[in-house]
Amino acid sequence: MHLNCRNAISLVKQEGLLVRFIGNKDSLVDTIYNVLQHKEIEGKSFFDFFSGTTNVARFFKKMNYQIYSSDLLYFSYCLQKAYLINNADPSFESLLPKLKIKTSTLFNNPFENIIDYLNSLVGIKGFIYKNYTPEGTKLLEIPRMYFTSENGAKIDAIRQIIEEWYQSNNINENEYYILLTSLIEAVPFYSNISGVYGAFFKHWDRRALKPLQLKPINIIEGTQENQAFNTDSTKLINNIDVDILYLDPPYNNRQYAPNYHVLETIAKYDNPIIKGITGMRDYKNQKSNFCNKSKALEELDLIASKAKYKHLILSYNNEGIMTESNILDILNKYGKTELVEFDYLRFKSHNIESLKTKKYIKEQLYILSCSN
Repeated sequence: MHLNCRNAISLVKQEGLLVRFIGNKDSLVDTIYNVLQHKEIEGKSFFDFFSGTTNVARFFKKMNYQIYSSDLLYFSYCLQKAYLINNADPSFESLLPKLKIKTSTLFNNPFENIIDYLNSLVGIKGFIYKNYTPEGTKLLEIPRMYFTSENGAKIDAIRQIIEEWYQSNNINENEYYILLTSLIEAVPFYSNISGVYGAFFKHWDRRALKPLQLKPINIIEGTQENQAFNTDSTKLINNIDVDILYLDPPYNNRQYAPNYHVLETIAKYDNPIIKGITGMRDYKNQKSNFCNKSKALEELDLIASKAKYKHLILSYNNEGIMTESNILDILNKYGKTELVEFDYLRFKSHNIESLKTKKYIKEQLYILSCSN
């Protein structure tokens, strides 16, 4: 089955915030859902096995599925907690009186008031400033230019006070992750990068020169008790039984962790040992087996054979390191498998040349209905 889907873009605007994430499915999730509806594949529970930016899980949360989600990256876990676990607008009832901020105004709600407060903070020369701005790294042979010095210091100020509020019990766990997610999703707007954090520009991109400003994230109200995990999802397959198991693994040998190491450090704010021109943190425990062809096939076989599901949905593409024939050979062992393909714009970094050389690839949706 072949569909035409040419509305995909490599830089995804996600509810007003710019999200640069390899393989992001924000622009495809409607198509994926329509395919499942056409195939009469539905249920009450959904496991987003490689959650990433949580866009697919968010969509199915809105459809009132009970959501399970997991990812090796901690910044993804922050998004999971904010969007999937949290089901209501934050009240900040403990924090607002201490900041002497009124609980509401004619135009602002409590969340907006806290965001305004964070945006008003004076910068602090903390870990981000000292390691990812040109002033903070001026003694290096190649000073790092991920952020302007002003924005780096602002990130430190915001991140430190969020942690201070949480550790002093002025905000609860949901409010903590909501604020962290607001920061994490704002940062790419002001990052001096082409698309990922594996390198930085040696000149200033115009967007990086703008003063950093947070925006409130859009809360998804819900009634389900969803679950989120920050782990290798294969460790969960014996304990989670779902109607739909959704896999969106890496397609090539590029590990995600080094490409998003700065976001990971902002999320954890753990003062890691870093090295190299880019200030990379250690990621040996965050490597995906799907970035190696032989290991990827073994991992897919493990998941398909051991996980508990009615339907397994694998998002992949025709340029991935696992071939179509290899994938079908594995999945067909465990039930009837159908392949749906549609055109999709290849991920490109944010530069003029990439816009001139757009190339569509075939996004693939493998649908396995379990024979048991």
